[in-house]
Amino acid sequence: MIEVASEEDALAQAIASLERNTPQPSRYLFRTQEDLLDTLTSNRFAILKALTGAGPIGVRELSRRVGRDVSAVHADAQRLSGIGLIDKTDGGKLHFPYDALDIRLGWRAAA
Repeated sequence: MIEVASEEDALAQAIASLERNTPQPSRYLFRTQEDLLDTLTSNRFAILKALTGAGPIGVRELSRRVGRDVSAVHADAQRLSGIGLIDKTDGGKLHFPYDALDIRLGWRAAA
């Protein structure tokens, strides 16, 4: 799950989950909606989508799957790997170790 939440909110949710004895999904947090949208550009989102459930994939194959230049995909994959959203195998392949991705982005009217 990728979502916008403060560290305090995430900690409160984790504590509540532990108290209810319910499993909590793997989560990646962004502090603001702007941070999420600046990081998950449409091209980077396409990379995550192509990697979801696919197992380790080399950059060339990933480039073919998303229909983009190898060097551009490599740069975007480096960014996603650098912030911990995707993994790199010892052999240099890219891996998103999940079969699904849930992105939560919401807001409420000011009180």
